[in-house]
Amino acid sequence: MPLHGLIELPWWGYVVVALAFTHITIAAVTIYLHRHSAHRALDLHPVPAHFFRFWLWLTTSMGTQQWTAVHRKHHARCETADDPHSPQVLGIKKVLWEGAELYSAAKNNTEMLETFGRGCPDDWLERKLYLPHQNLGIILMLVTNVILFGPIGLTIWAVQMIWIPFFAAGVVNGIGHYWGYRNFQCDDASTNIVPWGILIGGEELHNNHHAHPSSARLSNKWYEFDIGWLYIRILETFRLARVKKTAPQLVTGTVKTECDRQMLDAVITHRWVVLEQFMRDIRATCAAELKTLGHSSRHGIKMATVRRWLYLDKAVLPDAEQARVGKVLQESAVLATLLHMRQDLGALWSRSNATTEQLVQQLNDWCRRAEASGIDSLVTFSRRLRTFHA
Repeated sequence: MPLHGLIELPWWGYVVVALAFTHITIAAVTIYLHRHSAHRALDLHPVPAHFFRFWLWLTTSMGTQQWTAVHRKHHARCETADDPHSPQVLGIKKVLWEGAELYSAAKNNTEMLETFGRGCPDDWLERKLYLPHQNLGIILMLVTNVILFGPIGLTIWAVQMIWIPFFAAGVVNGIGHYWGYRNFQCDDASTNIVPWGILIGGEELHNNHHAHPSSARLSNKWYEFDIGWLYIRILETFRLARVKKTAPQLVTGTVKTECDRQMLDAVITHRWVVLEQFMRDIRATCAAELKTLGHSSRHGIKMATVRRWLYLDKAVLPDAEQARVGKVLQESAVLATLLHMRQDLGALWSRSNATTEQLVQQLNDWCRRAEASGIDSLVTFSRRLRTFHA
C-alpha cells in the first residue's frame, strides 16, 4: 500500500492542509451559520452561501436550521434550565467535554425547530441531500482525504471531525460563559476568552457578541481582532456579502443640564456600557465602604458579592440571597443607595409600557437624585451620563 495519495507533501505540508481545512470550517460556522443565518447580521451572495452549506455538510454534518435553532434558543433562554448548553446550569466540565452531545440532544426537538428555526434554507438540496443524508458528507470527506493524501488523510479527517465539537461546541459554549474578561455587563455570564479572534474565527469575543447579537463584527475594543470580520469585509469588496448591522458606537459631547430624547436613546442602546461605567465609577466607593464596615458586619460580605448584586437585576437573585442583601444594606446607607440607584437605572431600559416622555422624565429624576445623594462617585457618573448622545 503506498504511503501517499495523489498529492505528496512534506510532513509540515499535511499540518498546513489540516489547519487550512479546519479554518475553512470555522469560517463557515461563524460567517454563514452564526452571523448570517442565526442573527441576520449580514446577507450572503448565493455563491459563498452554497459553498459554506456544502462544506459544512462534508465536515460537520450540521444542518443549517438545526444549528440556527439551537443557537437562537441559547440566546432566548441563556443561563436558564432551557439553555441547551449553559455551563452555569450544567457545569463547565460537561459543556466543555460534551458540547457536541448537548447539541445533538437539542437539535432534534421539533418544537424548537419550529419556534427558533424560521427563515432557514428549505430548497431541494436541504430536503433531499443535506438533511436526510447528514452522515454521507463526512464519509465523502474521509474518502476524498485518503485518495488525495493517502493514509495520513485519515488523520487530517480526524482533526477535522474533532475541531468543531471541541472548539465551537465545547470551548465557546463552555469557557465563553465561564472564564474570561467582559466588556459588557450583560444579563448572562458570557465572556471574551481572548482579545484576538483567530483560532475560532472571532467567536472568542463571545461577550461582545451577547451584548450586540445582531452585529456582524464581534470585535469592539481597539486591541481586539476578529478574523471573521476580516473575511466578511473581503467578501463585501467582491460584492459577495452585505453587512446589515454592526454594534453602535457611543457618542459623547458637552454636559446637558436636562436629559432629552437623544440621551435616553443613548442610555438604552448602550445599556451594557452604561452599567459597566457605573460599576467602574462606584467601585472605589464600594471598596471603601466595605473596609469601613470591616468586622462589624455579621454577614461577611466581600467586594465580589457586592459587585454581583450591583450587576444583576434584583428579580434575578434567589430569594435567600435577596434576604441577605436586605440585612446587609441595613448596615450601610451608602451601599443601599448605590444598589437602589443601580436597580432604578436598569428599570429605564426594561419599562416597555412607559412612553418616551415618561422615560425621559424618569432619567431626569434619576440624575437629580444621584447628584443630590452626597456620594461623590455617583455624582461623577451622573454628570458623565449627561454627556451621552445617540
